[in-house]
Amino acid sequence: MKQLPDTIRLAYIIAVILLITFVVFIVLIVVLYNKKQLFFVQQQQLKEAEHQNQLLQKELEKQKLLEQERERISHDMHDDLGAGISALKLQAEFLKQKTGDDDLQNDIDELLKTSEEMNLSMREMLWSLNSGNDTLGSFIDYAIQYTNHFLKKTRIKVWSESEDILPETPISTELRRNMFLCLKEAVNNAYKHSQANKLKLSFLQEKNTFTMKISDDGVGIPEKYSEGNGLRNMKRRMQEQNGVCHISSIDLGTEIIFRTTM
Repeated sequence: MKQLPDTIRLAYIIAVILLITFVVFIVLIVVLYNKKQLFFVQQQQLKEAEHQNQLLQKELEKQKLLEQERERISHDMHDDLGAGISALKLQAEFLKQKTGDDDLQNDIDELLKTSEEMNLSMREMLWSLNSGNDTLGSFIDYAIQYTNHFLKKTRIKVWSESEDILPETPISTELRRNMFLCLKEAVNNAYKHSQANKLKLSFLQEKNTFTMKISDDGVGIPEKYSEGNGLRNMKRRMQEQNGVCHISSIDLGTEIIFRTTM
């Protein structure tokens, strides 16, 4: 094979070197471009994260201000309305002791009853406003306390049980309020219609699902049964919380199940 002249060989070597240099240059440009693009994307992500963090901080500050306002209203109601209701009740008791008129005493008894109902309603509002009660444990404790107080002068005995409850589980103020109003309606219905001797409150937590069951040993649901406003309201409240309300007759009495996600 005939050997190439030195000049051609040199030119060939130079061409190869230039080609390799060009390829390396192109690769270097591509790498630098990719790094620049990656850096740009990272900077954009960092800016977006900072923006989201600012929005979160503003939302937390807003939430904190709302909680402070709730606490202020709660304290004002306790100090002003609570003291006013107590003074009204005390004056009515003094008047009852002084008068000998039976009709007037009956009127005063009604006044005392109304003041007691107002006091109870105020306590419910204070409980609803207190952000420190936004836990599952607080809701269950208050639900049991309310039911015992509501039925204490009746023949209905209250039982309660809790299963797998994590007391510190957060629960929104709206959910807590709607669940409590459903409880009130169910307990009131049991008192007015069930003719029961026992009422049982059951609470169950399964991960992020919470179930409240209210059952009694009364007469159950009549065959020709039409829903009233109270039952419709309970179902509506649970639907608004993406939950369910199921009402049925059991072997002895009625069972109402409220289930929702937290």
